Amino acid sequence: MKIEVANRIERLPPYVLGRLKQMIYDRRRAGADVIDLNMGNPTDAPPDAVVDKLRDAVLDPRNSRYSVSKGVNNLRRDMALKYKRNWGVELDPETEVVATIGSKEGFSHMCLALMGPGDIAVVADPAFQIHTYAVVLAGASTVSVPLGNDDAFLARIDHVLDTLTPRPKVVVLNYPHNPTTLTVDPDFFDKVVTIARRHEVMILHDFAYGETCFDGYKAPSYLQADGAKEFGVEFSTLSKPYNMAGWRIGFCCGNAAMCNALATIKGYYDYGIFQAVQIAAIIAMREGDKHIEAQAKKYGERRDILVKGLEKLGWQVDNPRATMFVWVKVSAEHLARYNGSSNDFCLAMVEEAEVAMTPGAAFGAGGEGYVRMALVENEQRIRQALRNLERVLKSPAVVV
Repeated sequence: MKIEVANRIERLPPYVLGRLKQMIYDRRRAGADVIDLNMGNPTDAPPDAVVDKLRDAVLDPRNSRYSVSKGVNNLRRDMALKYKRNWGVELDPETEVVATIGSKEGFSHMCLALMGPGDIAVVADPAFQIHTYAVVLAGASTVSVPLGNDDAFLARIDHVLDTLTPRPKVVVLNYPHNPTTLTVDPDFFDKVVTIARRHEVMILHDFAYGETCFDGYKAPSYLQADGAKEFGVEFSTLSKPYNMAGWRIGFCCGNAAMCNALATIKGYYDYGIFQAVQIAAIIAMREGDKHIEAQAKKYGERRDILVKGLEKLGWQVDNPRATMFVWVKVSAEHLARYNGSSNDFCLAMVEEAEVAMTPGAAFGAGGEGYVRMALVENEQRIRQALRNLERVLKSPAVVV
């Protein structure tokens, strides 16, 4: 019997990152010491108090029962308190906060709740893959605009909303940005709300890296802007600031009707996050501020080493002030050795240099010629990665 998959599966592009992940796995099985800077997958430990609380909560058999799909009351309350404390945003934990199985799941199910065939979302290029794929999986379509963090970028969005028929229903934003590390200041979101009001369009803002900031920069929340809750929601996660990526816990906050739509979808799809994880997450938000600062300091120190070394390779780097990544334009000479393709370049570097990076083309046409490197390895491993790249690419010696 021939199995015919749904059209939504056929619409998805080949997932080059799956091939890259398989190559890393195969090389390691063969004994290679691959330094993996490919994925934003923290290797440092969560806060001790959070782990201790999880251990205690696991031993309580009541926590092994089904939970509630939108999160227990105290968890949502503490996220609301965190928003008030960090960004001065008032949230009703009952109607304006939904716990999600990581921000990726929340964003994906929100797309399913808001969009269907015939609907359109505006997505920047390049973009984190799920910002495009979740729209496709919902049966809707995307229109891309070249990424930016300035008035020119907002003008491009405004033009699309003015001229495209049918008018897009959703605008997807992401600052601090993955993969490019672009950041914005608070007045940017004031202008976003003005556009949303003029065009009656919904805003989905991915704020996954909002607490991983350096050099005194503090990332603004979309929800800080006057009127933001009238038009949109924001997705956050405990994965990055608290090193809890595998715990799969995040949040959707903002517009009550949109949060209710997400909670309705989740009510059909899941029975909620393991309750012991939710209880431990409460401790993270109550006691983890110093951990967030210490972790950001680590990433900043790794960033400085990596940026300095990549510049000596002749690559163009914008020193990031947030996220756990460095976005790098590979030199034309080095890229040309691998068909001018960031995909081919990254696959070759796993094989030849034993260094894994994410090809910029995986994030859209606007990412071609770039690679994204995650700050997840320690300083010694990052130095080794630079030496490996220098050896393969036969560049001037890299001294870090």
